[in-house]
Amino acid sequence: MRTQWGVSVVRKSSMAIIFIVILVDMIGFGIIVPFLTYMVESLSHPGQQIGRWVAGLMAAYAAAMFLFSPFWGALSDRVGRRPVLMFGLFGNSVAFIVFGLSNSLWMALGARLFAGIVNANLSVTRAYIGDISKPHEVARRQGMLGVAFGVGFSIGPAIGGVLSAPADWTWTDAFVGTIFETYPYLLPCLVSALLSFVGFLFATVKLDESLTKEVGEQAETRESLKSNLANIGKMFNRPVVSPLLWSMAFYWIGFTIMHVVFILFTMRAISEGGFGFSESDNGIIFTVIGISGIITQGGLIGPLTEKFGSSKLMANGFLIAGLGLSSIPYVPLEYAMIGTISVSMLIAFGNGLVTPSNMTLLTHVSDSHERGTIMGVSESLRSISSLLGVLIGGWVWDYTFSRSDMFDFHTSFHLCGIFSLLAWLFFRFSKAWEFEENLFPVGGEE
Repeated sequence: MRTQWGVSVVRKSSMAIIFIVILVDMIGFGIIVPFLTYMVESLSHPGQQIGRWVAGLMAAYAAAMFLFSPFWGALSDRVGRRPVLMFGLFGNSVAFIVFGLSNSLWMALGARLFAGIVNANLSVTRAYIGDISKPHEVARRQGMLGVAFGVGFSIGPAIGGVLSAPADWTWTDAFVGTIFETYPYLLPCLVSALLSFVGFLFATVKLDESLTKEVGEQAETRESLKSNLANIGKMFNRPVVSPLLWSMAFYWIGFTIMHVVFILFTMRAISEGGFGFSESDNGIIFTVIGISGIITQGGLIGPLTEKFGSSKLMANGFLIAGLGLSSIPYVPLEYAMIGTISVSMLIAFGNGLVTPSNMTLLTHVSDSHERGTIMGVSESLRSISSLLGVLIGGWVWDYTFSRSDMFDFHTSFHLCGIFSLLAWLFFRFSKAWEFEENLFPVGGEE
């Protein structure tokens, strides 16, 4: 392992493997999006509140990621990025098989909890990119990571929507009377497990270690969850890092409220104010979201960063995404599909500005020996924000969906916009605002 310009030098194929690792991971994550709410409905008993169970399954995943993200980030600082990434891919395969075979809500809950534990290493991929990138390469490469997210999240929901309930397909009866009739969502879960295992095999053969021995020796030993959680407090005491973390925490609360209530709203009967969308309808919408994310994070983020800087992109991304999130329930029924797609593209564009810009800023304010820890704290806060978001979303939906006053089902989407506005305020009026531009002037040479 060599170093050059302060970064690790690895084979060019390693960046491609990181892309593939995230791609298959996000395909697996996206596969469940179109059918999760329908799966909860099929496993629930009469009278059970579906919104809270959807929130519970999402919350289990987010809670596990919150608890273990700092652990994986700190562990990767000490033992290396490669083994941590490989363990996550293999564990993800197991988690999806168990989830697909779930015959009760409690079994599904346990599967999602385990999936959250093994997938809490996304921060390690971001730290990996920070290890191998020069300062002027970070935004573009974080954007490419966003492309992997976007491609995976566009393919995943499409696969999940198409492969759900194969025994009900009208063009073939090959799945009737098989295990796929008993477990209607097993097929997409098996595809997800296979893709994660393929990613594991690729990483085994092609993925280089990005962490130099010298940097690994500088990393502190962090073995307990208690000390990992203490890292969050340390980061909040840093005047530039803290607002980058707080603003994203508020943003993700609002963004994940949408994850809970979006399909609860779109699957709702037209007579009750919804759109009556099916699993495949929602799969199409999430596919468009993914494609929009690809365009933004893969093609636009680099030139936009060079012209405006990460701070301005992140701030405007909060406002754009917030506008889209709060507009979802106001799409006219006669334009339900095209209108929802248009609003979703707005959300994807805003989110495509926020996420890589935030990662770029965090990379520039961290040293290589602590980058895994900082990224771990960031992902951990993203997870706890997601936990709060899904719990708020599930509770507010169950409380408001049958009301007809000012606090009706629109309320959940209003909250999405409010939290996005809070994110903008915390970032715009902080010491983190334009900090990167002071280090690397916009349009300047690196």
